[in-house]
Amino acid sequence: MKSIIKYLGVAAGVGLLLSGATSCKEEFLETDHYDVVDLNALYSNDANAIKGMSGIYDMMFPQDETDGDWGFKPNLFVGCHPTMDTQATGWDIAWCNQAWSGQSTELNGGWLHAYAAITRCNDYLAGLEKVVPSLSASTGVTENTKNTLIGEAKAMRAFWYSWLAQNFRRVPLLKAGETYNNTATKARAASDDEMWNFIIEDLNVAVENLDWVPFQKEAGRCTKGMALAYRADAYMWLAYWKNDKSYYEKAKADLKEILEKGPYKLNKSFATLWDPQSAWGPECIWAEVLDEGSNWNGWSDFTAKFNLKWYVACPENGGWGSLYLSWEWYSCYEHGDKRRDGSCCTGAVPEEDLQKYGIEKSDNVWGWNPYTQEVLGKTDGSTATKQLHFNNGEWAPAIWTTKLWRASSADINSWGMGMWIPSIIYWKRLPNVMLDYAECCFNTGDEATGWDMINQLRERAFGNLEVGAEAEYAKNTAYYNQLAKFYTGADAAKDYFKTHALFKDDRGYPIPFNTAKVTVPDAKEYYTQLKAKKGFESEVWKVAVNEERRKEFNCEWSLCPDMHRSGYLGDHINHNYPKDATKGDALKDYPWTPRSYDYSEDKMVMPIPSDELVKNPACDQNPGY
Repeated sequence: MKSIIKYLGVAAGVGLLLSGATSCKEEFLETDHYDVVDLNALYSNDANAIKGMSGIYDMMFPQDETDGDWGFKPNLFVGCHPTMDTQATGWDIAWCNQAWSGQSTELNGGWLHAYAAITRCNDYLAGLEKVVPSLSASTGVTENTKNTLIGEAKAMRAFWYSWLAQNFRRVPLLKAGETYNNTATKARAASDDEMWNFIIEDLNVAVENLDWVPFQKEAGRCTKGMALAYRADAYMWLAYWKNDKSYYEKAKADLKEILEKGPYKLNKSFATLWDPQSAWGPECIWAEVLDEGSNWNGWSDFTAKFNLKWYVACPENGGWGSLYLSWEWYSCYEHGDKRRDGSCCTGAVPEEDLQKYGIEKSDNVWGWNPYTQEVLGKTDGSTATKQLHFNNGEWAPAIWTTKLWRASSADINSWGMGMWIPSIIYWKRLPNVMLDYAECCFNTGDEATGWDMINQLRERAFGNLEVGAEAEYAKNTAYYNQLAKFYTGADAAKDYFKTHALFKDDRGYPIPFNTAKVTVPDAKEYYTQLKAKKGFESEVWKVAVNEERRKEFNCEWSLCPDMHRSGYLGDHINHNYPKDATKGDALKDYPWTPRSYDYSEDKMVMPIPSDELVKNPACDQNPGY
């Protein structure tokens, strides 16, 4: 498939610059941004209209004007950190103890970024919807192209409003023709109905206008599957906020259509999902793919200079400390569940220290990153990675993600030719649909189908789909062998690599594939036992759906919102992270997370950024802040 990214530079040139980088008026925005090329040029023919749409897709990437960290911050902070399954140190530690506030810069950056994207959608739709369809693609916009692009633009507007609504609940709704340049103040949506029904109306058009296959077969465009998945999500939020199970029936119908009519299927190996060669793979419904092609060795493009690998890597291997994974998360997996090893690497904590707390040692990700083939930590004996908690200003678990730190080293020649890290950030993939469908089935009396969905996903989790498929993924293995050869061939890295790497030329896939099928524990039986052991208050099915989400979506931005609208977050925090006063140096040899705060359900709705409240007096604050 062709990439839509080739059009992004053109879109700015034809006028889709930021006309509203905040939901409120800013003085610098009074400049007319449309004086280079008449905006109407966007609608002069099919080709220009298609290029113009790329100016909207461009907002999926970080932007200087709004949020240079979009795609990681605030997405990780609202999408994962409140679950405590992911943790942080330094400036980011407030996101591990419900200490965020309206002053949090990440929230304001995300708010500005979303409204800038929404304004682009509104500007583009205002012109496109007025176009009279042409019979000729060269002298006007044809009916099929117009309808498809309207569907894509409305799907994108719904995506941005969905992100705002799932995090801030009710937000100001900029509708067609409205910007904060012509509407000085704007109150928030008056109700959950108004908020989510506005999103659903956009998605109704997208579902009707879009196909399962992306327009012109260009990977990255919105599709019917993406629109259906987000419409189901909207219905499920309404079911949660209104305590009305009838919305689960509507969501269930959308999810069932994806499962029965969509082109999606599970990757045979969970671990391969974050390989560069797996971008827009068979289970991907909606994703953000960071890949700058020929610009990968420079700082001129945001997706090249995006700080992802430094944010997530072990500090003794060049990382900065925004992302650690908890031992509670690491120990939640059953023996044989391969999703754990496909998601992380740990310090070489002595096995007897792990056994003391009933934690199973991995054979594949213990003490090294198997994708970059780097030993974790210092090699002179002074490393802190062999402790259960690692000190990086504050104590944090000695576990790091390989979903996001796998395709490039954060240390070896990383500020030169090794800067680039192709990355896949999933927003919706098939397992999201399967577990959402399971939840809807349980809420509508179809228990058997709900358990079947979970058990299907667990078959992949335990490696049964991998059997006989290793040759199919040989291309993925080749990338990592080539990566290691690149590092050993770089003069500046040779000495480092000799002591920090376990380079094995022409090896198999970093996480070995199953060669024979195994027996997978039945989900209902297993989670019935887990509920009794942990003392969860939720129904067994709700425990199952959400514990599977923990195992499947760690370090993916859907985790916290999905657990929130399921009504499981309080149960999760109180039972998976019981209050614990252990602190200081005692954490060095102790795995469990210290928690001193009392969980607050109000805090799971983020505060409206203080900057917005100052500039927009019609907007009020959420409870709890």
